[in-house]
Amino acid sequence: MVIDHIFIISNDIGKEADDLVNFSFIEGSGRIHPGQGTINRKFYFANFFLEILWVVDEKEIQSEVTSITKLWERSQFFKNEYSPFGLCVANKSSTDKLFEKGEIYQPNYFPKGVLLDIITNEEYPKLPWTFRLPNIGEIKTHYEPIEHSNGINSLTQAEFEINIQTKENRFIIFFDGLENIGFKQSNRAHLTLEFDHKILNNNTILLFE
Repeated sequence: MVIDHIFIISNDIGKEADDLVNFSFIEGSGRIHPGQGTINRKFYFANFFLEILWVVDEKEIQSEVTSITKLWERSQFFKNEYSPFGLCVANKSSTDKLFEKGEIYQPNYFPKGVLLDIITNEEYPKLPWTFRLPNIGEIKTHYEPIEHSNGINSLTQAEFEINIQTKENRFIIFFDGLENIGFKQSNRAHLTLEFDHKILNNNTILLFE
């Protein structure tokens, strides 16, 4: 499965991105999401990008249009059981089964008719918020900086630690056998990103919780 990007919801107005800059990552462009009430900071790599996301307008994120996403609930992760992590995958036929019972979301910042397939995981909020790109096929080309001073290049695995039974959950079972996305039963909400097959040893692992 192709990961387009992963987001991490911030409870500190995106200051986690400062830690990434201090770790010698080059920051790419960010954007406001009109109508959704969020803003981001992004870091691009050869095969995906990492997004730090936070709320700037509580009214917009709780609006009728956006409330279906449950992003407001996720932004309150520090006082509820929702995961602060989000996973976006490329829109390929191999993901059709995963999204067959998902929701449809029309972001205000997308052109009318450009929809997102989303899985809010509201029944299991400790799982990541998951969605796929609106366009079928290749990931759109970008012109963001991907050569980082620390030498890190490509994501090779994303592992989500979650406090639920991983062997009995339909969502998790879908990812069984994938080398680049994994779920681990744990007593914490935690994300481990492995880069370049750990060729650079400890410098190729990022931890978030």
